[in-house]
Amino acid sequence: MLARTGQTLPKRWFEIRVVTALGTSPGWRKTLVREGFAKWGLPMGTAYLVWYLTGAFPSLAILLALSGLALLGDISLIRFHKLRRTGHDRLGDTFVVDARSGQLDSNPFNFFDPQTQAFAAAIVTTHKKSEGFHLWPWIRKNPGMTLLTITGVGLVSVLGTIFGTQVYIQNQANSREFKQQDNDMFLALVNKLSVTSTKPQQRRVAVLALGSTKDPRAIPLLVNLLGQENEPSILDGIQQSLVSAGPTVIPELRHLNQALKNDLDSLSYGGNSQEQLLVSLRLRATQKAIAKVLKVYGASVKEADLSGVDLGQRTSGPASFTLILENTDLSGVKFRGAILNQSSFKNSRFYGPGKDNRLGTFDDLIADLSGANLIETNLTGAVFGPVVMKRADLFRAILNKAKMPDSILTEANLSSAKLIETDLQRANLTAASLTGADLGSANLSEASLRRANLSKVKAEGASFQSSNLMESNWQGANLSGANFSRTNLRKADLSLAQLTNVNFRNAQLQNANLRNADLSLADLRGANLSGTDFKGAKLVTPKPAQLDQFLASPLDTFKSDHLRAVNFNFAKNLDPNQINYICKQGGIHEQCTNN
Repeated sequence: MLARTGQTLPKRWFEIRVVTALGTSPGWRKTLVREGFAKWGLPMGTAYLVWYLTGAFPSLAILLALSGLALLGDISLIRFHKLRRTGHDRLGDTFVVDARSGQLDSNPFNFFDPQTQAFAAAIVTTHKKSEGFHLWPWIRKNPGMTLLTITGVGLVSVLGTIFGTQVYIQNQANSREFKQQDNDMFLALVNKLSVTSTKPQQRRVAVLALGSTKDPRAIPLLVNLLGQENEPSILDGIQQSLVSAGPTVIPELRHLNQALKNDLDSLSYGGNSQEQLLVSLRLRATQKAIAKVLKVYGASVKEADLSGVDLGQRTSGPASFTLILENTDLSGVKFRGAILNQSSFKNSRFYGPGKDNRLGTFDDLIADLSGANLIETNLTGAVFGPVVMKRADLFRAILNKAKMPDSILTEANLSSAKLIETDLQRANLTAASLTGADLGSANLSEASLRRANLSKVKAEGASFQSSNLMESNWQGANLSGANFSRTNLRKADLSLAQLTNVNFRNAQLQNANLRNADLSLADLRGANLSGTDFKGAKLVTPKPAQLDQFLASPLDTFKSDHLRAVNFNFAKNLDPNQINYICKQGGIHEQCTNN
């Protein structure tokens, strides 16, 4: 604006204008010289050089004073020029005139001399019609004070920029100094480790000091020391030092743990007992360090990657270890393929809310236990939610009262596991193995157990309501009192199963195998029995004899409603006794004479 019209907004308020000797607007070149170099650059640069070279650095008060003096010096040059021009006007070859009259401005900083009238008359500009933009009367009556205020604001802005630059430079210098101090400390500790190699106690002190430093080189160094150390006391010191370093040690510890596990497996085929012991002690140190980090920094290790680590129990020898992480938040931690056998995770969490602090949203923290070795692990009361446990080995694991709704356990091994009162609603157990598992009072409503193996399972009082159990195997299972209402049991094998008092109402039992199963008091109302095999199945239990009865009631005289209106016409391998009982209980069959 100044280059095109000779006015800025403040100059328009004061009704003054910057022009050349010919009365025209100054243009870009003269404006840059006048404002950038002469008005601000030269005074401020001179003040900065004086401040820096005279030893006043880094006092900002002195810099501020020198800058003010330089600007006042530029303005004071009007007293030494016959046209009362400031230093920046002289360097920029410009003049300040009254915007209305076109004459040299008579402001407080430009004391007008009558002797200059003749020269001023030569400087004539085209008078512009007032645009009607006016400020407060006080500002118009006191333009000098207002200009001084604006100049002060500009000065503060420039000095603020210089101050910020200086602070940044000082911070950088301090940062370099601190880094140098940290580097010197790190090198001193490393030197102490090498010098005191034969003094375990001093080496232990140096190791612990390394863990407290913030030098990023400390963690790799400590992990490498852990992989080579032979002294048990130093191994414990390194382990403690790594724990104090925090969750950032997890990746390095995981890699060392896997390497040591591989070394130990290799030594099992050869190598002396001393080598095996040393590797076992180093492996235990990594296990203890990982366990402590998970326990101490639980809130900070969410989504940590511990895939393939060996944290399994070792009970023999001096390198014994058992992982105990009870009541611990492990939400989002990746344990894919990890060895966690015989550990204890009682009441721990593997599923939690994300940053929005709400469950069931896109950012939920869900642990991954796919392929993990959880043999004989204690998971009583643990919270899993929709945790992924594909092909996990949970043989003989304890999952009593665990919260596992929507969990993914496809092809998992739950043989002989204890799942008493476990919540498995909507869980995906497709092709899983639950041979011999205890599912007493467990809730598997709407779960998927298609092609699952549940032979010899104990599931008294369990609920499988509305579940998909197609092609599942239940041979020899004890399912007394279980609820199978509205379940899909097509092609399921329930032979030799104990099904007394089971609720099969509205279940789909097409082509199911019920050979030699005990169906006493089983409720089959509404069930689809097309192609169901009843060969050798037991449909009745004798009514208990009263104490005053001499003979027990005949089997076929016991009455119930469990078979009323049940269609057996398409069932297979019904013998005459079964048909006779069905007919007397109100069931439907083509050989019933009373239908």
